[in-house]
Amino acid sequence: MLNILQSEHLKYRRSFSVKLVWAAPLFFVLFALVALLYLPKGQSLPGDLFLSMVFNWWPFVFVPLGTALLCALAEVRERKAGNYRGLRLHNVRPGALWFGKIMVLAYYMLLSSLGTIAAVLIAGLLITDATLPVEKVVVASLLTWLVSLSLIPLQLLAAAWKGMAASIGLGVAGMFAGVIAAPGPNWLYVPWSWALRLMCPVAGVHPNGVPLESGSPLLDTSVIPVGIAVSLLFFAASSWLTGMWFARKEVK
Repeated sequence: MLNILQSEHLKYRRSFSVKLVWAAPLFFVLFALVALLYLPKGQSLPGDLFLSMVFNWWPFVFVPLGTALLCALAEVRERKAGNYRGLRLHNVRPGALWFGKIMVLAYYMLLSSLGTIAAVLIAGLLITDATLPVEKVVVASLLTWLVSLSLIPLQLLAAAWKGMAASIGLGVAGMFAGVIAAPGPNWLYVPWSWALRLMCPVAGVHPNGVPLESGSPLLDTSVIPVGIAVSLLFFAASSWLTGMWFARKEVK
């Protein structure tokens, strides 16, 4: 398995995927630099307002679309490299290869989340009225990454089955489905809503981007352990099921 992970990791060297991983978090630094041009001299954004914006945009837009694009690009590379014909030449279990792809994609999503932490803290120094709470930024970023792992097998399946357009289309559809489902009672049934729902008590932001008022039921922290448990169980199950599909696909 270690050889599979190393081999998969090598495919990302000098690729657009790596640039995407680091470019997405830099959006918040760019936003801060642009905001500086329009903020009246001596004024700054409230730190809570800035964090609400960040941890609404990140799980709503960047995570679903970024995951969809990373999975689509991974599949494009495989098709250009021979469409998995190497599996027939080496003693490599297709299921192990599939799981290796998921793990490497999870690793790059983690790097992007770590980049988000740094970018948000830097941007906060530029445009907010106080130092941002580091612990809150770290928890929100890593929690978003953890519960969004479940998107990888789904997006990778769409890309391997129907191609890049299907993966991007699923990501866009999931993005809107997530923001619609997140504040409602059925949010647990929509994987794209999990990060948005958990950001309600963590970052104090409604899935529609509006800061939550004190006493809002969406601030209930009991959803956090539930969301983590459901997302990890779904991630394990979807990785296994999509891996079985991939193994049968390669045998045909």
